[in-house]
This record gives sequence, structure tokens and C-alpha cells, in this order.
Amino acid sequence: MQTTRLTLICHARTVAQKLARFPTNEPVENIALAPDALAARYPRPRRLLCGPELRTRQTAAWFGADADVEDALRDCDWGHWHGQSIKDVQREEGEALHAWLSDPQVVPPGGESVTQLGARVAAWLMQVQSAPGHVVAVTHPFVVRAALMQVVQGAAFNAIDVEPLASIELQFNGRWRLRLPGIDPEGVL
Repeated sequence: MQTTRLTLICHARTVAQKLARFPTNEPVENIALAPDALAARYPRPRRLLCGPELRTRQTAAWFGADADVEDALRDCDWGHWHGQSIKDVQREEGEALHAWLSDPQVVPPGGESVTQLGARVAAWLMQVQSAPGHVVAVTHPFVVRAALMQVVQGAAFNAIDVEPLASIELQFNGRWRLRLPGIDPEGVL
């Protein structure tokens, strides 16, 4: 049986993330990385995919000019919360926001629930696992979370491999959170 390897990469930071806003189709922050600047990190043969949004396409370009857009890697649909600050939504629609944060089946007004996102990502993972080789996919934090939840559901303990010298970051701020450190583009320059 041949192996399928999937590397998920979260897109580079955007102004919306810095300002704690629900995203739109915004670009990444102005980072002076040349196209293909990170291509050596995941050399060929590999298949490079990205979500359809500008921020994922820009980030994917750093890993190679051959990225294919994959609709299943699109960000969660925030409905009419697109572009709004989290504080504004909390102030104006606090109950709806709390319900959405508390229950993965709750749909933001006009958007997509975490459960729906998980089903979309699970279907995509089924497609990926049928094609051996290395897939590098540039996508969004919520899509990465959804993929991780598919991997660890059920028998989570035995679904996690920890390699020598691997590191994982956990933070506690009222509850434990898993933090997956990214690449600092400024350190690559």
C-alpha cells in the first residue's frame, strides 16, 4: 500500500486577523517574499493545492508557481459576519455568536456551521487519501482545525504520531488550546 502524505499550511497573516475581524477575500500582509521563496521546503514530486481566496493563492505562490485551486479548501462561510469585527458581532449579536462558538451545528446568519465545514473537509480528505504521494495544501485556520478533528476523532491517542524532536505548543487561557507554530516569513528573508 502506497502512502499519502498531506501537509496543511495556514495562509500568511492578514490585516483582518490582526484586527480580529471575520475575513473577506483580503490579501496577506505586505511580506517581501519572492514567488517560490519557500519552494525548497516541499520539493517535487508533490502536488500543491490552495483555497480559492486571494490570501491562500498568495501564500501558495511562495511554495511554488504550480498551485491548483481546490474549492474544498475554501474558508468557512461566515455569512453576513464577513468583514465585521468580532467585538462588533459580540456587541450586536452576542447570543448568536455565543451559540455558534458553543455548538458546532449552529450556523452563523447566512453562513456555514463548523459541522458543515467538517463534513466538507472530511469528503475532501477521502479524495486525498485515494491518491498516493505528497499533497501540500495552503488553506485557512478553520479548515486545518476541521482536518485535525477528522484525524483525531474516536481513537485520538493512536491517531497521533510524535516524531523525535517534535514540538507542540499548548496554551492555557481559561481552557487549554493547541497552538501550531507557523513559519515566520520575516525570518526567511
